[in-house]
Amino acid sequence: MIKRHRWSITVAVSLVACFLVLQEVAVRRAQALSNDTYQELDTFASVLAIVQKNYVEPVSTKRLIDGAITGMLASLDPHSAYLTPDLYRDLEVETRGSFGGLGIEITIKNGALTVVAPIEDTPAYRAGLKAGDQIIKIDDDFTKDMSLTEAVKRMRGPKGSKIKLTLHRKDVPELFTVTLARDVIKIQSVKSKMLDGGYGYIRVTTFQENTGEGVEKAIDGFEAKSHGKLKGIVFDLRDNPGGLLNQAVKVSDDFLDGGLIVYTQGREENQQQKYFSHKKQDFVDYPMVVLVNGGSASASEIVAGALQDQKRAVILGTQTFGKGSVQTILPLDDHSALRLTTARYYTPTGRSIQAVGITPDIDVELPKETLASLTQQGAEFDENPEIHESDLPHHFQNGQKKNDKNPATGAAAAPGTEKGDKGPGAKGAKAKEEKDVQLDRAIDILKHWNTFKLQLAKGESQSAVSEGDSAKSKGD
Repeated sequence: MIKRHRWSITVAVSLVACFLVLQEVAVRRAQALSNDTYQELDTFASVLAIVQKNYVEPVSTKRLIDGAITGMLASLDPHSAYLTPDLYRDLEVETRGSFGGLGIEITIKNGALTVVAPIEDTPAYRAGLKAGDQIIKIDDDFTKDMSLTEAVKRMRGPKGSKIKLTLHRKDVPELFTVTLARDVIKIQSVKSKMLDGGYGYIRVTTFQENTGEGVEKAIDGFEAKSHGKLKGIVFDLRDNPGGLLNQAVKVSDDFLDGGLIVYTQGREENQQQKYFSHKKQDFVDYPMVVLVNGGSASASEIVAGALQDQKRAVILGTQTFGKGSVQTILPLDDHSALRLTTARYYTPTGRSIQAVGITPDIDVELPKETLASLTQQGAEFDENPEIHESDLPHHFQNGQKKNDKNPATGAAAAPGTEKGDKGPGAKGAKAKEEKDVQLDRAIDILKHWNTFKLQLAKGESQSAVSEGDSAKSKGD
């Protein structure tokens, strides 16, 4: 009897202790969140209950919660998003360079689903989709108020399956429809070739797994073909939307001999990161020109900014996109994930290019299209089809004033107005290869590199450098 009584006392004491521990945990959690947060959560719970009770059809709690999370992330900035398990798997596949779909970069601009750029050698590219095209309907469904996540999901699908896109193009009086067959989009991240005169050309279409290795193989190939006498490289990052940060760092390291590449700053300690290039015993400082345009974003801007700040290469083209933020993938227990903007990145000299972009050392725009060259009958040329970070809803600023000078070039940042070029080669079924004035200009600079460097060292203006090179080219 006494033992049982003691046992009862022990159990009672234990239960009280457990209650006190749980109470303490609850208090600590309550202290971690403000009263305002709890009031808003109460409001959310009330709305959830009202919708479930009164909506015209039964709706699951999961569907409502997923929608709330999607809206919450979308309200932060253009690059944060909630990834359902299916979308999370798609993202993992995409970073490996192979997925089923159309091959198109899209965003939401002024409430409309809008093309940023088609990816080279994909169904969207071959169908003639252009930057600035608005996608009004996907099959028979209007895209108004359709989330970016839902639109991407609708465009993905098995190889060979058909999809119709109804498009609006500026200055084209009527909507038009294109039918595309989905394909397995195997993005060849790195393309390279030797140019006449002993110069190498490397194009990176996106930064995915093994991009760094692809660039290294291209450089080794140039060295072998030129017998160790490579005269220079044109590095083409036009219409490259970005990709993996570690690959951007690796590619930058391939062209630099030590020094800072990029650093990131966020609110948490693990978001304060610095990335450096390694010193190399056999480093060759060959002449280098990097091509950029308004479609060059994120990882592309990291590379261009590092090479510009370290004065390793001349940046040629037009103003880049201006995406200077870092997204972290945070997996959740149900195999979904958050893609959350967690930091800004900065070039070696401390520039944040968020909503500004990289200003090229040499500004070279592509010639305007003529009516005869347009694939869509009745279309007129769009003066400014490109989309920049500053055009996107909810984009955040970098804290710099609009009239601040670019520390690396001394030039005020201004939006580019060029038509995005897709690199050497004809598009789709075009029989005649279009002249690439940006590539031609890059090669001209490499041919007269010593003269060009001397003019830059004297502090001559960009126009003087351009005129000097042009005169020398005519003389040759």
